[in-house]
Amino acid sequence: MPVRVAICDDSRTYAEALRRFLEADGTLDVVDVAASAEDLIAGLARTRPALVTMDLELPGIDGVDAIRRIMGSRPLPIVVVSSHVGRGGVRLTDAIAAGAVDAVAKRELRLDRRAGPQAVALRQRLARLAGPAPSAPPPLPPPPPLPLPAPRRGAPREAPATARALPRASVATAIGVATSTGGPGALAKVLGALPADFPLPVLVVQHMTDGFTAGLADWLDASVPPPVRLARDGEPAGAGVVIAPDGAHLLLDADGRLRLDRRTDTGVHRPSADVLLVSLARSARRGAVAVVLTGMGRDGAAGVAAVRDAGGVALAERPDRAALSGMPAAATEAGATPLELAEIGRALADLSRSRHP
Repeated sequence: MPVRVAICDDSRTYAEALRRFLEADGTLDVVDVAASAEDLIAGLARTRPALVTMDLELPGIDGVDAIRRIMGSRPLPIVVVSSHVGRGGVRLTDAIAAGAVDAVAKRELRLDRRAGPQAVALRQRLARLAGPAPSAPPPLPPPPPLPLPAPRRGAPREAPATARALPRASVATAIGVATSTGGPGALAKVLGALPADFPLPVLVVQHMTDGFTAGLADWLDASVPPPVRLARDGEPAGAGVVIAPDGAHLLLDADGRLRLDRRTDTGVHRPSADVLLVSLARSARRGAVAVVLTGMGRDGAAGVAAVRDAGGVALAERPDRAALSGMPAAATEAGATPLELAEIGRALADLSRSRHP
């Protein structure tokens, strides 16, 4: 059955071209084309889309406010389709923070019949995104037990098993975090649990449209306690969060310095989660901590296996709670312990307490 999609764009010409593009192969069915956010929101109960494409420049309620209202009332996957994508603008960052799960640049989206394989890939990508909204998941069974001993009766409540999900915390020296679609919001929740003086380097790979990464770093820096910035080649890996810049693999060398590789082609992604995590396994060994959050595909699974083989620790967002389950599910299969985002944040924050008893 085709996936039900609603389009919100104030250009009637563009919206009609987008409708034809989305419906070209029967994967998607456009059930509403709204010229304003007010019209879109008013029709949601009637049209029941599984996914919304949202422009940011709209009359009346703008796209960011519309995303925030939808996610606060009847959450569903929202993909930004805007000319602002790829320019590192604050508005796009705000849209992702408000709950949008992905973004597509209008100028990179060919809507004619010559779009070819990229068009098919995009339609399939949107179809995969149109699953249960991460903010309103169905009832779930309790999380699987961690491979840790249960606390004794009468033990302090402030030390649950999930807070001790890093049994090698005392030797942890570097953390690698990997994510893709839905990642900005997940990163904010995990990094938001860390103290401002968190002592370990946190190296982040986020798959996203070129030009957006700098805006993400700025937004996170203003939103979470630890300092956040883009990684620079050759600098020492000190305390704080660094994000791989556009088009560059991020690695940790054995000498404790960050390296950016803009030449190596590993296939789908540059930066690559596997490249980052494998470098942590080689340089930090038992001190490596791998974290894989929401995203499509399997990037990060090989890196998790390398970290585990080196004696390090690997965590993954619970796949059944993630915006997209592909990356965390593959990481879990490779040996990562699945946890809720809040539990991951607490487990990482506990590292600072283990280093400063």
